[in-house]
Amino acid sequence: MAEKKDLMRRKTVSQNSASVKKPESIDEYIDTQPDERQSYLRAVRDMIRKALPEAEERISWGMPTFWNKHNIIHFARFQKHIGLYPGTEALVVFAERLKDYKTSKGSIQFLYSKPLPLELIGEIAKWCAETGNHP
Repeated sequence: MAEKKDLMRRKTVSQNSASVKKPESIDEYIDTQPDERQSYLRAVRDMIRKALPEAEERISWGMPTFWNKHNIIHFARFQKHIGLYPGTEALVVFAERLKDYKTSKGSIQFLYSKPLPLELIGEIAKWCAETGNHP
């Protein structure tokens, strides 16, 4: 009986996932987010774009991604924060400057209730591209 319930649950999750149209561009990703979060996402995107003018924008792992021969950095919207995904090495290198933010396994959480550290985000993105350290 438990196996049947698990199979039904997985089928439902699969069907629900299939019916949700995944964004094909960062613009589309941002446009589908709540209005009150779009300006935060645009600010992060603009800063990373400024730091990585040669990088291609794409969606990878369902998140806005900057790419140049490999994924350089990702970001995503969550209910209470924006997640930035520069990889674990970036967290070590920028540890002192990230002490006021929640970090885990290569990710950083920037709460909407605090100003975005855009310059720091740009520096992290540039560091990831220059060193080849990536998520």
